[in-house]
Amino acid sequence: MDSKLESGSSTANIYIPEEWSEAADSIAYDSVTSPPPIAFICGAKNSGKTTFSRLLLNILLQRYQKVAYLDTDVGQPEFTAPGFLSLTVVDKLTPDLAIPCLKTPERCFFFGDISSKRDPSGYLKYAFTLYDYYRKEYCMFDESEHAGRTELPLVVNTPGWVKGIGYEILVDMLKYISPTHVVKINISVGSKNLPGGAFWLDGDSDGMANIVEIKSAHQDSLNRSVLVQKDASLLRDLRIMAYFRQIFSNDKPITTIKELAYALASHFPYEVPISSIKIRHLHCQVPSTEIFYSLNATIVGLAVSSEESESLPWCVGLGIVRGIDMFKGLLYLITPVPQSTLEKVNLLLQGYIQIPTCLLQVKGCRSPYVSSNVLPTS
Repeated sequence: MDSKLESGSSTANIYIPEEWSEAADSIAYDSVTSPPPIAFICGAKNSGKTTFSRLLLNILLQRYQKVAYLDTDVGQPEFTAPGFLSLTVVDKLTPDLAIPCLKTPERCFFFGDISSKRDPSGYLKYAFTLYDYYRKEYCMFDESEHAGRTELPLVVNTPGWVKGIGYEILVDMLKYISPTHVVKINISVGSKNLPGGAFWLDGDSDGMANIVEIKSAHQDSLNRSVLVQKDASLLRDLRIMAYFRQIFSNDKPITTIKELAYALASHFPYEVPISSIKIRHLHCQVPSTEIFYSLNATIVGLAVSSEESESLPWCVGLGIVRGIDMFKGLLYLITPVPQSTLEKVNLLLQGYIQIPTCLLQVKGCRSPYVSSNVLPTS
């Protein structure tokens, strides 16, 4: 039987411990004065950071109309496909805490990998730039200058790499962001947890956050799960497939992976002049003679670069390079990014985010990466 695509239907009976609810309530309601809270969620892998973040978002949305969400977990992001750091403004409750959903970020960077290991400094630069954007757009420093601007609370989701370089990255983010609340989720294996107290602060530091420590909760007495345990690699593939499923309207009958593979294989791609774009490889060096060979049949980040943002180009989404015609000077691209936005893209970013193998196995159909039918972008 063919696997089903990720859907928005509710399938899990999620149990939320009272300790978690009390922690989320304390962050949202204990402070009755401005500014709104900045909550930094951290802990080891599979401790429940994402689930708690969804719970906290829902609680905050009962008090605030909108909440900002800074996602630094490039391996298991909440609202985007893998490989992104993003800032998303959320204005609707999450009906099912067990099911992630895709949203269009306010701003995002394509890091191009599922871990910060390859480029910790670049990763931090992206995270800091997104936080700076949040401060500029959603925090008031001068009420007369920013009249009418709404201050938003912020939830910061982090990866579960909390040892070695991962720990150092976490400390750097905590120092830079200076959150009002730090939620540390501890698992049963004590050696894998973060240190106690304000571990990121120097001894002579004056700054102090409200530290909220809670235990990871895997199930209750009725065996209801608080965590949705899935294979990380499979979950990433499902997120990528859900992202490219957005190319097609919801009324198009695509419910299985096989149907999505066939739909992508027969979809009319955009036709992009090679002369109109630049190509940047992330985390590796590629000889100029091999650039297009390496680019074909890959997922790329679609970025908009300018003189001001050349080193930190904002990304607008992902695309699949279906084919390259060097004689015509054309690159064939399929993407859910709207044509009006795609026309602004002038930089393709290639990292290590791969097309799921199951989408490449289209029997009885011409290769998804050879196409004579094209849809021009302009």
